Amino acid sequence: MALLAATAGALGWMVLGASSAQAQDKPPEAPPPAAAAPAPAAEAPKDATPAAAPAAAAPADAAAAAAPAATPPQQPDSTATGANGGTGIDIQWPSYPAKTDPKTGFTTGEPTIDDAGKTTAGANSEIVKAIAHNKISINVVWTLVTGFLVMFMQAGFALVETGLCRAKNAAHVMSTNFMIYGLGMIGFWVCGFAFMFGNYANGPVNIGWQPTLGQGLMLLNKGYSITVGGHTLGLLGMKGFFLSPEVFDTAIFTLFLFEMVFMDTTATIPTGAMAERWNFKHFIVYGFWVGMFPYAIYGSWVWGGGWLAQSGMNWGLGHGAVDFAGSGVVHMCGGVIALAGSICLGPRLGKFGKDGKPRPMPGHDIPMVMLGTFILAFGWFGFNPGSTLAGADNRIAIIAVNTMLAGAAASIGTMLTMYLVTGKPDPSMLCNGLLAGLVAITAPCAFVNSAGAVLLGFIAGIIVVFSVFFVERVLKVDDPVGAISVHGACGCWGVLSVGLFANGSYGGGWGGVHKLFKDGQWMRLVNDGSKAVFDQYNTMIGTDPKTGGWTDVGVTGIFGSMFGSTAPSGDGSQFGAQFLDVCALFIFVFIFSYIFFKLSNLVVPMRSKREDEIMGIDIPEMGAEAYPDFQLTDRTSPKID
Repeated sequence: MALLAATAGALGWMVLGASSAQAQDKPPEAPPPAAAAPAPAAEAPKDATPAAAPAAAAPADAAAAAAPAATPPQQPDSTATGANGGTGIDIQWPSYPAKTDPKTGFTTGEPTIDDAGKTTAGANSEIVKAIAHNKISINVVWTLVTGFLVMFMQAGFALVETGLCRAKNAAHVMSTNFMIYGLGMIGFWVCGFAFMFGNYANGPVNIGWQPTLGQGLMLLNKGYSITVGGHTLGLLGMKGFFLSPEVFDTAIFTLFLFEMVFMDTTATIPTGAMAERWNFKHFIVYGFWVGMFPYAIYGSWVWGGGWLAQSGMNWGLGHGAVDFAGSGVVHMCGGVIALAGSICLGPRLGKFGKDGKPRPMPGHDIPMVMLGTFILAFGWFGFNPGSTLAGADNRIAIIAVNTMLAGAAASIGTMLTMYLVTGKPDPSMLCNGLLAGLVAITAPCAFVNSAGAVLLGFIAGIIVVFSVFFVERVLKVDDPVGAISVHGACGCWGVLSVGLFANGSYGGGWGGVHKLFKDGQWMRLVNDGSKAVFDQYNTMIGTDPKTGGWTDVGVTGIFGSMFGSTAPSGDGSQFGAQFLDVCALFIFVFIFSYIFFKLSNLVVPMRSKREDEIMGIDIPEMGAEAYPDFQLTDRTSPKID
């Protein structure tokens, strides 16, 4: 199956490459402009290239004279012909948004002649291009390195999930965590990335925005949308299948790596909830599916510029759905898939007695669980700060501190709750408490202050305890590692907390909506790309005492004014956007996943054989034991009725 998928992928890549071969023989089109002030078509400086100079001698042959000029060679790292080399357009200058150079007509960061007629460094000068190149290079390196940290989180997940399961199934659980990396990645390469980010360049953005990884991201400009009530609703990206030649670009490949490891986090969450009874052959089918469809489709609605991201522009819901690093897109999505899969798969043999009450089935290695938890906590410093996609964005310091504060507060919240409820802290629950706080802070990490981070983390530590009890005792769903509660319930809480605790200090213009405040008055500007809006925005943030002095307030929640808000009142409409987000996520992902598990079960059975599950599925399904030199007694498994 994997060989067929790889073969299909290679053929698809060649077909897409062939279809664009004609375009590759011509100078590639420049990427579409960023969502900044519209600019007139740029005219190249008269001395820009040697080709602009007259020939030294007329060609001897008339046919040769009629032949087209030689095209520039294809750049080695970008379909967009040097789009990521860096120019003045990548630098947000104080003259914001960009002005037009009166001599060349070139519209970028800083004009050659300023308003006073004074000569300045030209936007196309070597020094400006060098600065811009360094900025983009810093952002690319930052995004790649943080992506590597997130990739290493897979080791943490493997240790946590394996340690929380019984020794007789350890090789199987570890193998699902290992293989989901490759299976999900190939699925994401085939179509997941295209569905999720294929229309990235057309999403709602703030005035003056430029892609942090380089102009090559503007090649992601094709998607499927519908129009309802005069509003355009983005549904799906449609460019970047197989990372074909039309998106061969350093910026796009950087984004692919970072978002692929995020997808892998979503994909591995169900491997814990469905552990110890999942047929490995069915898991293989799931691995491709999860990388190709659920995460990508829903993710396109939030991170790919789709209809949830547009809800601020279209319906006045704050700045639209805001999920900075993925409490919803990554964690809740994985938790909901895990819930649907666990329901379809059923509980482990012996988990529930004849009276319907759950019976404990403790894991075999608590130290392994705690080690894995620390690895995950370390990887989260890539997960959240890395989501800036910009090492030059100093907000990464606030994000990192908020991240660790929320995790710490959550572990304390869980410990106190367990003491009150059971009288014992339970090491495995403490680990889930820390993870719950990290999951919850993932969406609001850039938008809250330290007090908000501690509060929402502490609440997450309480939520995870009661959620585990609810899932097991009320829903009668068997989740060996508590993944549904850690990622599903606390991911939901994280998304909603943006609409509660965001303090307006970050995210001005997020989702294409600028909310400006002055002297008790609010003004809402939507970035529709028109010059009138740009001019109005520049006037309002200017220094003129009559027309200027407005503050561009960032993402703000209901209680934002209590947590250091730059405005004296909260924004209830932002909570509306967050609530719509979690409802859409749960409804779509749960139904889509439930249908997949039910239908795929008809082709490849989900459940391991009963006798294999009793003995342990390491040997029957994997052909190897995790601990062949040890006598496994399985003294903790309850009696099977």
